[in-house]
This record gives sequence, C-alpha cells and structure tokens, in this order.
Amino acid sequence: MRRVLWVALAVAAPASAASAAGADPFSLFGISTGKSGANISTPLQIVILLTLMTLLPAAVMSITPFLRIVVVLHFLRQALGTQSTPSNQVLLGLALFLSIVIMQPVAAEMYHQGWEPMQEGRISAQQAFEQASPPLRHFLARFAREKDVRLFVEIAHAPAPRSPEDLELRVLIPAYIISELKTGFQIGAILFLPFLVIDLVVASVTLSVGMVQLPPVMISAPFKILLFVLVDGWNLVIGSLMKSFYS
Repeated sequence: MRRVLWVALAVAAPASAASAAGADPFSLFGISTGKSGANISTPLQIVILLTLMTLLPAAVMSITPFLRIVVVLHFLRQALGTQSTPSNQVLLGLALFLSIVIMQPVAAEMYHQGWEPMQEGRISAQQAFEQASPPLRHFLARFAREKDVRLFVEIAHAPAPRSPEDLELRVLIPAYIISELKTGFQIGAILFLPFLVIDLVVASVTLSVGMVQLPPVMISAPFKILLFVLVDGWNLVIGSLMKSFYS
C-alpha cells in the first residue's frame, strides 16, 4: 500500500517545484516541514496534503492500465446486452487488480529509487520525485502515441525531445490518456462486431416470421451470452488485454 501511495503522490506532485539543488531536505511539495523555520503552519500543510490526496484516485485511474481495461470491459458489457451484469463494482474491482499486477514492477522500482532514499534522509523530497519519475515516464512513453505526444509538446510549448526519456510528465500523462482512450475504443469496436452480427441475424429472422411485438434484443441476448461462454470469453478478453501491456 505504501508503494501505491508513493506512486500516486509522485505523479500528483507538481513538476515545476523548486530545483533539487536548492531544495530543503525537510521540504515536501515546496512546503517546509522541518522545525527550522516552517513557512506554513501545520494545519495548513495538512489541508494541502489532504487536497493532494483527493487527486490520487483520478491519477491512479488515468496513468495506469486501469483506463484501457475499464473502457474495454464496459464496451464488452454493452455488447453482451446484459445492462448491469457484471455490476460496475465488479468491473472496477477487476480493472483495479489487473492494473496492480501490471504496475507492480513499476511501483516497486519507483519505491526503491525514490521513497527509500528519502525515508533514510539521504535525499530531499524533490530529489526523490526526480529519481522516481524515470520508471513511470518509461511506462507512459511505451503506450503514448507519437502523434499525441507531438500534440501536447506543441500545446505546452516544450522543447522538442531528443529521446522519450527527455519528455516531461506534463506532456506524457495527457498523451498517454488519449492514446489509451483510442486503444480502448478500438478494442471495444472489435468486440462489438460478432455480437452485432447475432443481433442482425436475430432481427432479420424475427421480422421475417412476423414477430414484431417481441424485441429482438430479448431473443439475441441468450445467444450472445451462450456464444461468449462457449468460447471462454472472459479468458480471451482478459488474456488479450494483459498481453497487450507486455508486448
């Protein structure tokens, strides 16, 4: 849990904080936390940190595989026509645990490179953030499309990077988000196709025999669920999703 919190805090920290050269070793997010001349009172520091904590769920959902997985699972549920089965809680829980499996090596590397040295007092909080950023930056750069990265480099008026390692998080994070949304929608569209064929066939049959009062969706739903179960759909979908992050 400490590793997950550290990853989220590292991402939520502003990239434009004071430089590490002049950073106070007792400073966190630019706030002096040491006994020597605290700049902000303790209650206000708590308020600021709690405010940052409220951003953690959005950060975790946006910069991890959670985004792609939950989009695909919701498309799958819509394609099956089961409405609220599985429930949102089940889909979110499945997406969360799959994301933990994928992000565990990245979180462990960030923990060892950033949190442990800061906890031992060898580096400041700003230095810890800088040392913990490369693993996350490398992960985001793997899945962010070049077109999306170029877009946000132009929007941020950032200098053209020589390599993916030179990209800033303020550019990589939004580029990664829209890249994952595009990928999730592409996978969702492919999942829809076989179920769409079943809907078309059932609708054609019901209209040809004059069953106009019975909604075709009610007839096609059992066939779609049966097809999904026969091909072991959950194994195929989840397996393909997980492999897409390791390819």
